[in-house]
Amino acid sequence: MTDAIVRVFVNARGYDVPAAASALDAVRVADVLEADAVVAGTRQITDSRGLAVPTGTPVYAGVIYRVVANRARDGEGTT
Repeated sequence: MTDAIVRVFVNARGYDVPAAASALDAVRVADVLEADAVVAGTRQITDSRGLAVPTGTPVYAGVIYRVVANRARDGEGTT
């Protein structure tokens, strides 16, 4: 079934996305500017535990994503 929709959560809000969507696609549905910031490297997608999620990771029903500052990039060159 190619038209399957799943419910995902991005920054504590629920969204319906195609089952074939990626983590970045889910963020883009939630907030285009946040998705652009992820692509630019200033923001990062994490899971419910705070672990980084690659942008191409497939979504699944009930997944929880958060978009946070990309600390690795923001903290470059600091001690």
